[in-house]
Amino acid sequence: MVFFDAVGTLLRVKGSVGQVYLDHARKYGVRVSEDALQQAFQRAFADAPPLAFLVSDPMEIKTCERLWWFDVVHNVFYRTGMFEDFDKYFDEVFSYFASPQAWELYPETLQTLQALEERGLELGIVSNFDSRLYEILLGLGIDRFFESVTLSSSAGAAKPSLQIFKRALAKHGVSAGEALHIGDSLREDVEGASAAGIKAVLLHREEEAVSGVETIRNLTEVISLVDRR
Repeated sequence: MVFFDAVGTLLRVKGSVGQVYLDHARKYGVRVSEDALQQAFQRAFADAPPLAFLVSDPMEIKTCERLWWFDVVHNVFYRTGMFEDFDKYFDEVFSYFASPQAWELYPETLQTLQALEERGLELGIVSNFDSRLYEILLGLGIDRFFESVTLSSSAGAAKPSLQIFKRALAKHGVSAGEALHIGDSLREDVEGASAAGIKAVLLHREEEAVSGVETIRNLTEVISLVDRR
């Protein structure tokens, strides 16, 4: 079977996070540049703790997800300039990113998933994301391809922890040697999956090479990779 990362691998934000933050913040009088917001988001996201919680009740998980993102977005504007009605602003932004309209598939995503489905492979997602991903996958029309979606927020562990990969394997009843994982992060996807014994391939769309790691530049390469295996 084949596991995929989600954001940065199968789908991406339309525009940029900085652009979205600014578009929603203008009516609150925010005059920060898109680049400043994007850079602040990248720092805030990198500084945040793992998006994983030791709770099992679905409503508690949703509450934890929302608080986690509140802290990230608050950190962004703490760096760039806080403003009145931030709580209302956060509600709008959080809801927007739950909408499929905020996201788009990479051009080759659908073609790749269809080809793998035709080959009779089981497909799953392993993602450091929250429960909004279900609605996003549904809205983008690719939910039907995946027999499992394993999210860090409900798995109690985030990539690169091998625990989230073990949980994903258990959902399918397969061993690590029967699985392949594709993702765009060297640390979270390649190192994490490899630690769990899963064959991992880095999706790296940039021109510069990444040494010492099996790399593909486009999702369509997964098809020939699977055929060879």
